[in-house]
Amino acid sequence: FIMRTLIKLWMPRCLRILRSPCRSFYGCNRLLTSQIISHYDSINQCKKELPEYFNFASDVLDVWSQLEKDGRRPANPAFWWVNEEGEVVKWSFEELGFLSRKAANILSEACGLQRGDKVIAVLPRVPEWWLLNVACMRTGIVFIPGTSQLTAKDILYRLQASKAKCIITNDTLAPAVESVMPDCQFLKSKLIVAKGNRDGWLNLKELFAVASADHKCVKTRSQDPMLIYFTSGSTGSPKMVVQSHSSYGIGFATSGRYWMNLTSSDIMWNTSDTGWVKSAWSSVFAPWICGSCVFVHNMPRFKPAIIAETLSTYPITTFCTAPTAYTMLVQHDMSSYKFTSLKHCVCGGEPLHPEVMAKWKIQTGLDIHEGYGQTETVTICANMKGMEIKPGSLGKAVPPYDVQIIDDHGAILPVGKEGNIAVRVQPMRPFCLFSEYLDNPEKTAASVCGNFYVTGDRGIMDEEGYVWFVGRADDIINSSGYRIGPFEVESALIQHPAVSESAVVSSPDPIRGEVVKAFIVLTPAFASHDPEKLTHELQQHVKEVTAPYKYPRKVEFVQALPKTATGKIQRKALRNKEWGK
Repeated sequence: FIMRTLIKLWMPRCLRILRSPCRSFYGCNRLLTSQIISHYDSINQCKKELPEYFNFASDVLDVWSQLEKDGRRPANPAFWWVNEEGEVVKWSFEELGFLSRKAANILSEACGLQRGDKVIAVLPRVPEWWLLNVACMRTGIVFIPGTSQLTAKDILYRLQASKAKCIITNDTLAPAVESVMPDCQFLKSKLIVAKGNRDGWLNLKELFAVASADHKCVKTRSQDPMLIYFTSGSTGSPKMVVQSHSSYGIGFATSGRYWMNLTSSDIMWNTSDTGWVKSAWSSVFAPWICGSCVFVHNMPRFKPAIIAETLSTYPITTFCTAPTAYTMLVQHDMSSYKFTSLKHCVCGGEPLHPEVMAKWKIQTGLDIHEGYGQTETVTICANMKGMEIKPGSLGKAVPPYDVQIIDDHGAILPVGKEGNIAVRVQPMRPFCLFSEYLDNPEKTAASVCGNFYVTGDRGIMDEEGYVWFVGRADDIINSSGYRIGPFEVESALIQHPAVSESAVVSSPDPIRGEVVKAFIVLTPAFASHDPEKLTHELQQHVKEVTAPYKYPRKVEFVQALPKTATGKIQRKALRNKEWGK
């Protein structure tokens, strides 16, 4: 009956599967559900060995599904999607399994893909993205997410570098793919997520209507490749970061449990774009290994009012967004909203200014638990539950990582000394570290210094083991021999009511070599103020808040700051502009 119902519901509106009403999240067998997360957490804590074989779809998602079938866990949503038009999609773990098996058969049969083949998915926050992600796990196909803001040139580079045999996208980006097709000799099939047909493309919705849901998950080794993310370095083309089935599949058990504070009773909303690695972290692996519900709002653009209304309307318990977004939210003023379900907030991706954290606490009554990691890692450091939060700190090392501050020769530096944030890889490399930069052994080797993987970030560790971010190694400003991290100057600036946001970079100077320059977006109340007087006022403000030598000797007021698709400030673009590159 359930299968007939699912197919019937599928046909009129793609992916609309609703439970009415959704049964309570509470009352499930807590012992059984906690055993799942405890098992994988103990692997991260090095109390149990990494299994030889592991597949997130069969070993985690299908286990939650079986608990539902056995009546040991109610059919709570595993996935809950909404959009601004009022459309809703809800799936239990059982329904997620059913639909992802259909998707697995589509990839294997209609698209002709085999285990080990690579598929690029460039899609916005649509339910199909999650199904295709799980379908690739089931088939052993390597999933390569990309942001919808990619250009034709970006897509061409990714197709050529990865040798992907299939690309999946929507109507918006299909023309860009078609424009580069003549140069993509490895591409065998194109799958479109759209209502209508397009010449030369397979249509996912049509294939779903006829696909079988009978599929046996492949047996994957823990270290087999599962995901590839393209990540940009300070120089050269984006690198391909390979993550294994266990690195992301098991590696988020501890941070999901202790940083995101997730249980099978929780509903987690992470606002990340599907092309950003944070989406894998907080919209797939961490919540689902904890049995939580993944909540998604298909927001084409970030709107503070929509975020606030969503948090107050839906029973979201855990919220994750970027520090830039928290800055916009506190400026919107969240104090007029009631968040009756929200109990835990996290952020990552870039440093969170202490001033923003303080305002969020005043407006919502909640702390923001900052975490830190990279595309190459899982969560390196975090402010975990029960820990004292030191505003401005990244928190402490998350197991299994041994995090140290090292010099350029790999020697551990003393407490309070600035150096490279690094993760120990000798005598044993953590299983939840990237496998390699694909086809780039030089860059892979260069990421290790002595016994450590070097993150490329600069930081300080205090006497209690908290790590403090100073800046990207290539963002550090060296002025007259003084090393200045942009984060501290930006944190000082944002405390002034005139500053909406800022970016600090180096600027050439004939005497000092380079000086601090601040690009500042003003708040509306100060937009008409005299620029010269305001510059002086802001410079004096920084001198009073932090060490005087760090003040910005140059200030430029701008309408907006350059940002990546994921909302990170592109200091490199500003720095290149200053240095005439």
